[in-house]
Amino acid sequence: MGNTEMKKERRLRIGGDKIILLVAIILVFILFTVLNKNFLTWTNIVNLLVAASLVGLVAVGHTYLIIAKQNDLSPGSLAAFSGTLVALLLSKDIPVVPAILLVLCAGVLVGMFNAFMVNKIKLEAFIATLVTQNIIRGFAYIICGGKPISISNKAFLAIGKARVATIPVSVWMMIAAFVVFGFILAKTKLGRSVYAIGGNAEAARLAGLNPQRIITICFILIGVLTSLGGIVFASRMNSGQPAANVNLEFDAITAVILGGVSFAGGVGDMTGTVLGVVLIQAFNTGLIMVNVSTFWQYVARGALLLFALTFDFIRKQRREKELLEASMKNIK
Repeated sequence: MGNTEMKKERRLRIGGDKIILLVAIILVFILFTVLNKNFLTWTNIVNLLVAASLVGLVAVGHTYLIIAKQNDLSPGSLAAFSGTLVALLLSKDIPVVPAILLVLCAGVLVGMFNAFMVNKIKLEAFIATLVTQNIIRGFAYIICGGKPISISNKAFLAIGKARVATIPVSVWMMIAAFVVFGFILAKTKLGRSVYAIGGNAEAARLAGLNPQRIITICFILIGVLTSLGGIVFASRMNSGQPAANVNLEFDAITAVILGGVSFAGGVGDMTGTVLGVVLIQAFNTGLIMVNVSTFWQYVARGALLLFALTFDFIRKQRREKELLEASMKNIK
């Protein structure tokens, strides 16, 4: 009975955390609408969602990784490399579909490389993906000679311009990723395995799971989603830009942590990530619309990440206290 009550209380608290996020989103919208009346227009909302689409795709992958107690600092570089590579392939008259498939394969390879460093070389994910971040950014500059590659292929450019029910395709891609991978995380054996290895990798291994395999899947997932986002971004920008998407991973991580996924692993869900993405993108868009200096935008984003990490620490302390109290009750 005690455990049942504790689970019910935990569900209520998680719901409470999401209500806090919703309130924060509403307050951000109110604040920036007061400062700029165009903030709440339909056109700006659509633009906000389009801008969120790349962060959203990366955040889906980060949700899996961070729940599995891993991390990835390379998405910004991989997105830039993917956009530059697809532009280069198209400039060589390679058809759109093969070009996109080749770039997605590159995302798979980057994910496998990150997983190899974590699983086999036993590097911390933070260090391993910092290595990849620099290598991939370097390759992005190398393959284009340091200059953006313009894209003239009309079929490819249509990806970034096409709309369904007045909403751009990139937004529908983000929504589909949230729904599909949210369902997998919540309702399938793979999702349960991700939670298990994030909670206790050794216990999961003893229970018959393969932590290295699950970690590899998570890194490949974020690699493919990031490459897809980079492809769509290049289509929107009409070019492959090796200098693009700097700090993309930090926006995605901030969104995921704000959404309730714990850096300690084993905790979180996709619904929270959706709310976190909306909050971070509304915040970023609002700063731009009220003409906040670029330098101060960096400060504000850093402060938001600090807030997210502090909030995560408080939640972690609360969970540990609950576990201790539950164990004490069992002893009695």
